[in-house]
Order: sequence, then C-alpha cells, then structure tokens
Amino acid sequence: MDLFSPKDENENATGQSADTRPLADVLRPKSLNDVIGQDKLLSAQGPLGSMLAAGRISSIILWGPPGVGKTTIARLLARETGLYFEQMSAIFSGVADLKKAFQAARDRKAMGQGTFMLIDEIHRFNKAQLDSLLPVMEDGTVTVCGATTENPSFNVNRAVLSRCQIMTLERLDEDALAGLLARAEDKTGQTLPLTDDARMLVCGMADGDGRALLNMAESALSWPQGTVYGPQEVANRLSRRAAQYDRAGENHYALASAIQKSIRGSDPEAAIYWVNRALEGGEDPRFILRRLTMIAWEDVGLADPEASRVCLSAWDTYDRLGSPEGDLALSQAAIYLALAPKSNAGYVAYKAARADARESGSRPPPMSIINGETKAMRDLGYGEGYQYDHDHPDAFSGQNFFPDGMPRPGHYQPVERGFERELSKRTRYFEKLRHERKPGSD
Repeated sequence: MDLFSPKDENENATGQSADTRPLADVLRPKSLNDVIGQDKLLSAQGPLGSMLAAGRISSIILWGPPGVGKTTIARLLARETGLYFEQMSAIFSGVADLKKAFQAARDRKAMGQGTFMLIDEIHRFNKAQLDSLLPVMEDGTVTVCGATTENPSFNVNRAVLSRCQIMTLERLDEDALAGLLARAEDKTGQTLPLTDDARMLVCGMADGDGRALLNMAESALSWPQGTVYGPQEVANRLSRRAAQYDRAGENHYALASAIQKSIRGSDPEAAIYWVNRALEGGEDPRFILRRLTMIAWEDVGLADPEASRVCLSAWDTYDRLGSPEGDLALSQAAIYLALAPKSNAGYVAYKAARADARESGSRPPPMSIINGETKAMRDLGYGEGYQYDHDHPDAFSGQNFFPDGMPRPGHYQPVERGFERELSKRTRYFEKLRHERKPGSD
C-alpha cells in the first residue's frame, strides 16, 4: 500500500479536483526527477541523491527561501524511502501534539513501518518542543525533516542540529523559472499571453519563488484572450513579490555584511545598492546608520576623520526628515565611506590593546604618573619622578606610561593613506625622540 500518494492523481489530499486546485498544487512534482532548480542536492553525487542511492535517509533540515520546493521534496523523500509521511506545523503544534504523533510513530515502528516527519517552520519551535524531538530521533522512531526559511544555526538548538544534516536549497534562477512557465503551459494546454520581455519581467517579479511565479502565471492565463500583453500591462496587472527580508534573521545580517564589505572594497555602486536593498526590505534606517557609523571607525578610521562626522550628520538629517527624504542621506553617507581612504590600523590597535588589558589584569600604572594627592601618598613615592612634558623640547619627555615591567607594544601602525599618512610621520617622529631620550641612550 502506498502510504503517501492520493487515490487519484487528479485529486489532492482533500478530494478537490485538479480544476479547482491552484496551479502550483496541480504542478507539484510527482517524483524527485521532476523537481526544478535543486540539482546540487538531488543529483546522484549530491547529498540527498547519495542518501537515496544508499537506501536510507537520516534526519535533515531543508533550509531555503519560500517557493523553492522544501515541502515537495520532503513528501517525495518519504515516498521514495517507503516511510510514512507525517506533516506538522511548528506554528500550530504544541508538545502535546508532538507526543501523540510520536506515540503513533512508535506503534508504526512496532509493525515495521518507519515515519518521516516534516516539521514546517521548525525555527518557530521553542526549546521544549525541540528537546522533545531528541529521544525519538535517537532511537529511530522518527526521521525528522525540518523545513525553514531561517538560518537554522540561529534558530535551532545545537542538540537538534547535531542530529541533522542541513540541506541548503537555492532560490530558483531564471532558467528554472522559465522551465516552470513552460511546464505550466504544457499542463494547461494554454500559451501564456505574454511577450518575451513580459515573460522575463514575470520571472523577475517572482524573485526566485516558484510558487509566486505559478500564481502569477495562473492570473495571466485568466486574462482576456486574443491579446498579447507587454511588460507595462503586466506591471499594471500583477503585484511584484515582496523581496524576502527578515529584520531579525539571517537576511538582516547578510545585507549588513554586504553593505560593509562593499564599502570596505571602495565600491560606491554596490554600497548604495545594498543600502537600498535593505531599505526596500523594510530595514530600520537607524540600524543602517549605526552600521555606517561603525564602518567609519572600523574600515576608514583616522585615514579620514571626517567620515564619522558625515555619518553622524546623515543620522541627524534622517532624524529630522524621516523617510523617504532622509533616506538620501544614508545613500550619500555610504558613497562617502566607499570613496574614503581606508585604514583599519586603529581597529587593529584597539583589538590588540584590549587583549593586553585583559592579560595584564590589575597591574597599576607607574608610580611616577599617579598623582600624590596626600602627604602620605607623596611619602610613599606617588608622583615621584614625573616629567611634565611641556617643560621639555617639543613638549615631549619620552617617559614610560605603561605598567612597570610591561614591554611597549607598538600596536598602532598607521598606513600611508589619507590623513593617516600625516599620523605616520608623527608616530615615527615621536618614536625617534623616545629612543633619543631614553635613559642611557647617550
């Protein structure tokens, strides 16, 4: 008995006829060979293909954007491995629901039937729900398949992750989306009433989401026949799929990283592209401003001291104007940072000095530079031997300011770019004086 397949391929699990089902459901692949756009996973050399060739599948997490086939692949894996398919939603299922499902799986196991459990949106499970999976995964009662649009490294605890292989699904590229449109035309027996440019536009509007593409194709097939629609008519009639973005998830950090690396790489075009991608996705502009200000100190540093002031000015402008007018200040701050001379010398020195501070513990400053506030302190030697720098040539004494016995580290090494070129000259000058005025240097 096939525990997975519906009784009639023209009906779905609820008995709806194919004519009343959404096109995306009608075109759901019947075998893994029909899945589009995931060859890296499903090929004979891919991770899932290798598992299937071995005749055994382990617990997995399918991670990828919406509309790329996570649920479909899970169903087909269960079918091809002969496991009972159990689907649960992390949104609607509590621990009690899981316990019932686990008991049913134990009963099936006693009769020689394994269970493949798909958990949609597994990243929404809390710790108690995730922990309840561990015993049944350990004893083989259930093979778990988590499906998530969020980076599981951020949202699934280590105990579960250590028992699963993470399979990354890719957003559908243009070829895969074009293949889906051709499949839709073949299945319906109708040609989409679109020009070539309009077809390309529809694929772009889907933004890598196969389900969204098929929903738009279904709409286009219902338009009045006898007319071929161009890009402008399509843009007027269809809504573009919103770009995938989660202000608390992996995309949030991915775009922030793209902004910083574009600026660090002195590419203003890429910098403003990623800034505006984040804005279009609904990112808080103040988060972007905070990131830009941090970049001014980490990647530009003292090579251009004006950079941080430009960022703070942009921040002030945004607070006064708000969106969309204030968004212009973000873009121009990103351009300035991208074109500014770069130096991470100050950042490197900060990290090294912070490590020195941790390692040196509570070693005090030299007695000579601690003020002797009272007679008793002065009698103990506080402030003794301090040299007032303004009394020396060049206002420089060359005395030691580090704890006694601590070698002078030399962490700050300014670069020969921008304003740091001048700081490099000053650093070398004072090092020369320090050497000349060091006791015993004569």
